[in-house]
Amino acid sequence: MLPSCARTFGKKALTQKKALGLLSTAKNNYATEASFETKPFRLHNLEQGPSTNVIISRDDALKYYNQMHTIRRMETSAGNLYKEKIIRGFCHLYSGQEAVAVGIKAALRPHDAVITAYRAHGWSHIMGVSPLGVLSELTGRQTGCARGKGGSMHMYSQNFYGGNGIVGAQVPLGVGIALAQKYNGTDGVCVTLYGDGAANQGQVFEVYNMAKLWDIPCIFVCENNGYGMGTSAERAAANTAFYTRGDVIPGIWVDGMDILAVREATRYAVQHCASGKGPIVLEAATYRYSGHSMSDPGTSYRTRDEIQEVRQTRDPITSFKEKIISTNLVTADELKTIDSEIRSQVDEATKKAKAEKEISMDELTADIYANDIEEQIRNIGPFNPLPHKRIGPAVNLK
Repeated sequence: MLPSCARTFGKKALTQKKALGLLSTAKNNYATEASFETKPFRLHNLEQGPSTNVIISRDDALKYYNQMHTIRRMETSAGNLYKEKIIRGFCHLYSGQEAVAVGIKAALRPHDAVITAYRAHGWSHIMGVSPLGVLSELTGRQTGCARGKGGSMHMYSQNFYGGNGIVGAQVPLGVGIALAQKYNGTDGVCVTLYGDGAANQGQVFEVYNMAKLWDIPCIFVCENNGYGMGTSAERAAANTAFYTRGDVIPGIWVDGMDILAVREATRYAVQHCASGKGPIVLEAATYRYSGHSMSDPGTSYRTRDEIQEVRQTRDPITSFKEKIISTNLVTADELKTIDSEIRSQVDEATKKAKAEKEISMDELTADIYANDIEEQIRNIGPFNPLPHKRIGPAVNLK
């Protein structure tokens, strides 16, 4: 994405107006807005797609940079905690894919919903969970967003229906959430995310059909990071144009390393679904720097040179940073300050996530049901049931 205009103040603005054709007032010689040209979108069953000319304000530039950098820093900490054996079990990092989550979230409205797979730490954060809530959940502590009982793949917040551990199983759930939006008479949508590996699941195609039959407002998002576990998409899928997989459902391919392109595509998709046109499929072409999970070194099926090349040429944070600095939306010193604040915040959250207590044994059977009719939970044997109790609210119980 290359800058096509910047809006500034004073004599400098007059020069840029002549060169770039746009002008707006600004404070402290900062640009208030800048516009960029994205890579072309690829369309399926659509006559017209999103605009490739996108505009971003200074406030949004700072917000998006902060969100992406927080996710990156948080995932670095999570990786270190796993290596220290403080995080146990599965741990799938989102480093490299930050522009997809932040770009989509930027286009959503308060009543829209999201459900994703097991690479959920970043999504959990931008849907309202603090870094401490994420990291403490990973370490199994009571300050975690699910009080340490969910772990890496099972975090939840308002209108965020989690991480899900079974490959592809969240896709039918997402269609169900979108159906509830329609049934309740709202114009809300549900963003349902899955990877290129899960795209070959039969249940995905089943709910494509149902969603189109009933015009359910579901935005299917295939986060194509190139590899399903250790198998490249080209080796696993006869049709790697995942945005066309919905057959009669419209689809859009978007550069998933460009946050503004993702935001623009999602705005289009939200309007499509909210206007009663039914579902739509987005394919976000992205990349993960780490292995499939922490147990995967990620270098047996791809080269280190490939990973390094993506870091140097397509990194979503570095490229966005260069854009917003070059168009005078922000200064390098401002971003250094943000970097330092994020580092301190995540480092402090990491310390607390190590030190906090785990829940007590009597809480293991708490908050299983929103409405527990029987009041007792079966134990490992049938004759010693455990009591169910309420600790916190069911956040998504409408």
